Amino acid sequence: MDNQPRSTTPQAIILTLFFIVVVPLFPMLISGQWDWWEAWVYAAVAILGFAISRLLAARAHPDLLAERARFLRQQDAKPWDKILSPLVVLGGGLIPLVAGFDALFGWSPPFTLPLKILALVIILAGYLLGSYALITNRFFSGVVRIQTERGHQLVSTGPYRWLRHPGYAGGLLTYLATPLLLDSRWTFLPAIFITIVLFIRTHLEDKTLQDELEGYREYARQVPYRLVPGLW
Repeated sequence: MDNQPRSTTPQAIILTLFFIVVVPLFPMLISGQWDWWEAWVYAAVAILGFAISRLLAARAHPDLLAERARFLRQQDAKPWDKILSPLVVLGGGLIPLVAGFDALFGWSPPFTLPLKILALVIILAGYLLGSYALITNRFFSGVVRIQTERGHQLVSTGPYRWLRHPGYAGGLLTYLATPLLLDSRWTFLPAIFITIVLFIRTHLEDKTLQDELEGYREYARQVPYRLVPGLW
């Protein structure tokens, strides 16, 4: 039985609203370019993508959002993920932040429209893949831990038939394509940073699951790729 408190704290609510509503608006807030259509599209996709995916996840698994809301207070989270998880959040916030300063000071020349449209398609694909993973996996926690009090079990359906960590894969698509949409070559720096963090986190999480989650080692033999199909 789960005896942990299910209510979220005011701090968690404020942080969530900041990262989900304010951070996507950074490019326009910092640059002052409110007629920047690419930035509006980026913000709309980020905000609506979060809201819709969480609504669908809550309908599929009513206890999942409560689990994710407690990620800052999970005492049994792996020690290394208490460092890596905040770094992922930080990297995700740096991307629109750097894009805003890039536009403010005019550091980068614009990319072509076809390239930006391709980037938008990749971003949408990343959100769809990540949302599919979230909705499929009742144990999609905000930190790496074995959720024994929630009856943690192997999930091998949905996108987990193709990749062992499709949520991270979806995130990578979004992070790496965003600099193209927002005309910001400098934004590739935080995108590369978060890519490195996600590869490290995926490696450590996968090892944890193989060592501690029943059936995962056999599943890993059946689904060989962790993050990038055909490569790793």
